[in-house]
Amino acid sequence: MADPISNNAAIAPLISLLKAATRIGGPMRDGVAEPEQLSVTELRILLALGGEGAMAGHEMAEYMAIQPMNISRALARMAETGLVEAEDNSGNRRRKPYRLTAEGQARFEGLEARMRTVADFTFSGMSAGERALAGQLLDRIDQTLTGWSEG
Repeated sequence: MADPISNNAAIAPLISLLKAATRIGGPMRDGVAEPEQLSVTELRILLALGGEGAMAGHEMAEYMAIQPMNISRALARMAETGLVEAEDNSGNRRRKPYRLTAEGQARFEGLEARMRTVADFTFSGMSAGERALAGQLLDRIDQTLTGWSEG
């Protein structure tokens, strides 16, 4: 019997995106996080702060769809190891933003070779033009998803 959801032309790309988003976790864990002695959550925080700039823990939780407690624990470990620090935000005591330290920024920048290995594996078999198109399409999807709100 055919799968009515996966075979629905309107839903099939979403299923494919969900599969890819799930499967990329293995190469990112094995190829980047573990060799850098980071948890996957710590890696995601490092990438988010390095790419987006300072964010509060609740913003990271929303941005990465990770439980706030997991973000909080990872931030505490990363602060202990000198990768992140809380920013001064005395004007708003309810929001506690974190940023990369100089060491955290250096670690972020040092990920390039490992990230390139995972990217080359992930996009192997694609031409440079196809890689560029994939990036453009994923950026458009990301922009659309930022507008999602329940209800």
